Amino acid sequence: MAARGELLAIAGQIGWNTKEEIESDAFSEQFRQALANVVAVVEAAGGSATDIISLTIYVTDKREYVSEITQVGQIYRELLGKHFPTMALIGVSELLEDRARVEIQGLAVLASAGAPT
Repeated sequence: MAARGELLAIAGQIGWNTKEEIESDAFSEQFRQALANVVAVVEAAGGSATDIISLTIYVTDKREYVSEITQVGQIYRELLGKHFPTMALIGVSELLEDRARVEIQGLAVLASAGAPT
């Protein structure tokens, strides 16, 4: 994926709210919140979801991800539509926050003033 502009690195986002509270232990709900958090970071920097060029998704249980793939796909489309940045899914034994089941890290390219993307 090629783009021009200012690179925005998005630190890993987990499924917690603005009060840093995980509201649900359900994988799909944590995925929704983590992806929404990524989009919120991009928007706070002046971009939009379509500026995201890469997502790395860390999951603590690959089987849980696979079993909820339909819900995950619906959530993805709600938040990113038909925008498909490069993606990787990586299984990990645990995340720093004990209740976290998913963490999403990303890169976005924000258009510089006058620069084409």
